[in-house]
Order: sequence, then structure tokens, then C-alpha cells
Amino acid sequence: MAFGKLLAAIGIVLVVIGLAVSYAPWLIGWFGKLPGDIRIEGKQRFVFIPITSMLIVSIILTLIINIFFRK
Repeated sequence: MAFGKLLAAIGIVLVVIGLAVSYAPWLIGWFGKLPGDIRIEGKQRFVFIPITSMLIVSIILTLIINIFFRK
């Protein structure tokens, strides 16, 4: 039963993210443009490592999970 609730919550989050990307792209325009995000461009190669952006996403997700799933 708990696994079903988790899947439903993940689905709702994905729908919200999809709507934000479709209808409000300025909300996530910061992703990948923060200081600390590594971008290496060559003639035929492109490497992108969003270290700072992923740290912020991780902190936000940790806070949300702790708020909703704390017993």
C-alpha cells in the first residue's frame, strides 16, 4: 500500500514538473546556469556537469520528502 502511494506521489510531481516546463519555462530557466555548473565546449564535443544545480535540487527534494513522509 505504501509503495502505491509513493508511485502516485512521484507521478503527481512529474506532472507538475511537466506543466511547469510547458507553460512556465522561466521557473526552471536557472537550471544549469549557476556558478559551479561546469560547461566544457570543444569543436565536436560538449560536456555539461550541473553540480550546483543538482545540489539545490537535492536539498529541495530532501526537504519535501522529510515534510511529507516523516513518521
